[in-house]
Amino acid sequence: MATQPAVRASRSSRRTSTHLPVTRFDRRLGQILEHATEVFCLKGYEGASMRDLSRATGMSLAGLYHYFQSKERLLYLIQKHTFTTILESLKARLESVTDPEERIHIFILNHLEYFVSNQPGLKVLSHEDESLKNGFSSEIAGIKREYYRICLGLMEDLRQKRGLDFNTRTAVMSLFGMINWIYTWYNPRVDGNAEALAERMGNLVLNGIVHGSKRPLKGQSVLTNLRHR
Repeated sequence: MATQPAVRASRSSRRTSTHLPVTRFDRRLGQILEHATEVFCLKGYEGASMRDLSRATGMSLAGLYHYFQSKERLLYLIQKHTFTTILESLKARLESVTDPEERIHIFILNHLEYFVSNQPGLKVLSHEDESLKNGFSSEIAGIKREYYRICLGLMEDLRQKRGLDFNTRTAVMSLFGMINWIYTWYNPRVDGNAEALAERMGNLVLNGIVHGSKRPLKGQSVLTNLRHR
């Protein structure tokens, strides 16, 4: 029998994260990738040149070619840095949490916290998803598959532990559709911070799953029921 999800989860567990030492090299690389992300966001991957990236990052054109070889490698590093950062943070936060609703809330908050403060990065990842070639794409695809599998596992855990009846893949893809397009509409003055937004989105997802799991009578679809009203 379906149970009502715990829509309010302990905020302390959602905020748990690891604090790894950051070297000067890491900080400088992070700055370069941040500036490169802004260029790709503004001009698009195809429209951006290495000269544009040189001006934005403050590196000489020769230095940029020496360390990064091409703008494709910069895009690869942006994607790898982003997904690796999100994955490591997510795994750390999920480590000590067992409640299935809480774990889904954590997944949503972890995603939104990063991208609310890195909206150009989300736009670049969404728009330049297929720009990587030459072997770079396979590594990034592997990281993204791991991220997807984690979310799928969270949904499957919820389905089994709460005795619900829903398609976990549909739930996962619907969730990604919700959280990956916030850069097109997010306004902190209207929508609040990442935690407030994650709370509302999490409640929408979990309540929708629970109520959507109450299937109509055999032989009747939702559309059929609507037509007979």
